[in-house]
Amino acid sequence: MRQFFKRFQSVTAITASLALLSACGGGGGSVTAGGGSGSAPTPSPSGTCSLSARQSWVAQQLNEWYLFPETLPASLSASGYATVQDYIDALTATARGQSKDRYFTYITSIAEEEAYYNSGSNAGFGFRLTLDSAARRLFIAESFEGTPALAAGIDRGTEILAIGTSTATLRAVSEIIASEGSAGISNAINGDTRVFRFRPAGGSEQTATVTRATYTLTPVSSRYGAKIIDDGGKKVGYVNLRTFINTAEAPLRAAFADFRAQGISEVIIDLRYNGGGLVSIATLINNLLARDKTTSQVANYTTFRASKASNNETAFFNPQPQSIAPTRIAFIGTGGSASASELVMNTFIPYLGNRAALIGTNTYGKPVGQIALDRRECDDRLRVVAFATENSARQGAYYTGLAGFMGATCQAVDDVTRPLGDPQEASVRAALDFLGGRSCTPITASAAEAKTAGSGKAMIELVSPARPSTAQRELPGSF
Repeated sequence: MRQFFKRFQSVTAITASLALLSACGGGGGSVTAGGGSGSAPTPSPSGTCSLSARQSWVAQQLNEWYLFPETLPASLSASGYATVQDYIDALTATARGQSKDRYFTYITSIAEEEAYYNSGSNAGFGFRLTLDSAARRLFIAESFEGTPALAAGIDRGTEILAIGTSTATLRAVSEIIASEGSAGISNAINGDTRVFRFRPAGGSEQTATVTRATYTLTPVSSRYGAKIIDDGGKKVGYVNLRTFINTAEAPLRAAFADFRAQGISEVIIDLRYNGGGLVSIATLINNLLARDKTTSQVANYTTFRASKASNNETAFFNPQPQSIAPTRIAFIGTGGSASASELVMNTFIPYLGNRAALIGTNTYGKPVGQIALDRRECDDRLRVVAFATENSARQGAYYTGLAGFMGATCQAVDDVTRPLGDPQEASVRAALDFLGGRSCTPITASAAEAKTAGSGKAMIELVSPARPSTAQRELPGSF
């Protein structure tokens, strides 16, 4: 999408980056937002970065760029909203009610977002949490390398039993869930230092004090991110991508170069917790799977609202030196798989049909993407839903997930009792069965999948705070 980026560089307050992202103070004022044709009044003299000025600016941007202008209210005073995000949520409420914009339009920090997308810089304990709400149990879906959690012995399959600010204030997870639900877990973990009582997979109960720290996320794990699986003498390529950020390029190219050198034509692309990210990395994956494609074949389409149609783009395949020609692809997904993850899956539906499958559960359902609108003097970046994506057959609008669109699906649980990439882990096993032509149970198109309680083998339900950070949007379940 380089041509598109170049055009955007000439537009005031808009960055040259484009991302699919399946994350104040007092004051008052009012703005008008009328279906994309209204205009906001001049910001109040209380300051460029006052609450009212920032709210006014947000309304102006939505009026100009929002993909669903007909859903914006004809007039909505900002005076009743205490934060910029609260006002954005009110402006986009109609689209949210139609499942078109489920809090995808949001305000964030320019500095925080650029640090994440450019280098994977993040701060936290360094794990993902998955909840079995029926059994009131909390498990670690994965821990990231070089983080406080992994250093404390907390990794995939660990059950968190209690959380507190000290050993004296430890509260049982079952009690927290019973009284407050998943929001209670987010609240209990929200802090710089927490004490966890936990039981590692196959281990004994222990307690550790863990302090949040800044770390650099590895988008393709050095432990299990890329490997070759021997399935009864057949070589299968496996890639687990955590998030679509710039630092994913080198390891992805290295993984596919290895696949190509070993003549691999069947692959598992594990996107089970991947909430999305940069379109450029999604495009790279598409091209790494396109050795048998030409530069005249369409990968996907990007479409803006009618008034911004000059920004519409058609993306063509561009095979790379590391590209393979896949005969079958198994995409592992869950409700945590969104945006750029879904873009990649959708790209191959017209080309592979029932030779491309969704394994696991239904995906989140985000066939739209955001542009970045910046107000640098306030460190404000508005991520506004501004375009829709479709594959070469013009298939899109999968707002309830991709299960009903894929040529084949296989239901599987996320078995946290086994490592990611393990051939015996339930979702990987189902992926291998699909690639091997063995039968499976299809995924229902319903966004809500039945859960199997107990033993850490529940259908995935990632814990997410009400106001996620940039990293938490792209790394669902992370803290």
